[in-house]
Amino acid sequence: MSLRVGIICPYSLTMPGGVQGQVLALARALRAEGCNARVLAPCDGPPPDSDVTPLGNSLPAVANGSVAPVAPDPAAQLRTIRALRDEDFDVLHLHEPMAPGPTMTAVLLKPAPLVATYHAAGGSRAYDYLKPGVAWMARRIDRNFAVSEDALQMASDALGGDYEVVFNGVEIERARTAEPEPATGPTVFFVGRHEPRKGLAVLLEAFESLPDNTRLWVAGDGPETNELRAARFGIDRIEWLGRISETEKLRRMRGATVFCAPSLRGESFGVVLIEAMAAGTPVVASDLPGYAAVALQGEAAALVPPGDAAALGAALNDVLTSERRQKQLSEAGERRADDFAMRRLARTYLAAYEEVAGARRR
Repeated sequence: MSLRVGIICPYSLTMPGGVQGQVLALARALRAEGCNARVLAPCDGPPPDSDVTPLGNSLPAVANGSVAPVAPDPAAQLRTIRALRDEDFDVLHLHEPMAPGPTMTAVLLKPAPLVATYHAAGGSRAYDYLKPGVAWMARRIDRNFAVSEDALQMASDALGGDYEVVFNGVEIERARTAEPEPATGPTVFFVGRHEPRKGLAVLLEAFESLPDNTRLWVAGDGPETNELRAARFGIDRIEWLGRISETEKLRRMRGATVFCAPSLRGESFGVVLIEAMAAGTPVVASDLPGYAAVALQGEAAALVPPGDAAALGAALNDVLTSERRQKQLSEAGERRADDFAMRRLARTYLAAYEEVAGARRR
């Protein structure tokens, strides 16, 4: 008999985000492995999958230099309690278990063995202020995972305990088989929230140094969108796409000449880099620890100092104007992406689920 696993995400699934994408893709991979997996999470609109139990709307909360769409309100917790009671899961898998809302409620109730994955890096004021309480809660979790060494360090410093580092997974075949979006010339693609830590302003400055026939696709939105667009009003080489679907994101990755991730800080893992690598697109990214680990310290992607627009422009120009460099990065990236197949990650988690469920039965 297959395990019934409840995967709880604290962030709204109808808002773009790395954790949300991981949760939905992991659930699909688990079901492909024969596991009865269901996702519980806030949703600001129709759930994105038929195997999602919506827990209500989200509220914006500032975290790690970004805005997290969490659901700490009593109504969401009551829906969580009811869902946990009705579903009778064998195991609960909590992503960011100390985020306010459904994951924290599940830790307090603990109706089933708990597996947790920590994604964030770079420190947390909430951990600092609430350390005794969250450390006590963390001891209720049966198995802990972290998606990078940075994420492990942050969780360990705040909560103590033992952690196993795993990778974030990518649905490799979806990326490789997406229909490329047609491009009219050399094209750079950026996707992410328009906020300072994602480095879009640095990319736009670097773009000014690129040849006149180069185009830039900018996907996403955020607090900087209006200011950045206004400063470049009338520049038709830049196409502002707004929020796009996962399908369009993969199409753009496949169609672009280069994918660029110019983040300044706070990136514990480079899922978006792996997606671009799986799509066969050369990657230029900031030399952050989380990105460098994915890029094999520059073997599978071109890395530049964070915030250095001149270095970023030079690296982009190098890739855009050299077919040899494009081929080198594309082939190295595709090989690296194979290391992060979501089905491999799902099997790692399945082994952990069976262990904690078996321990409870014993």
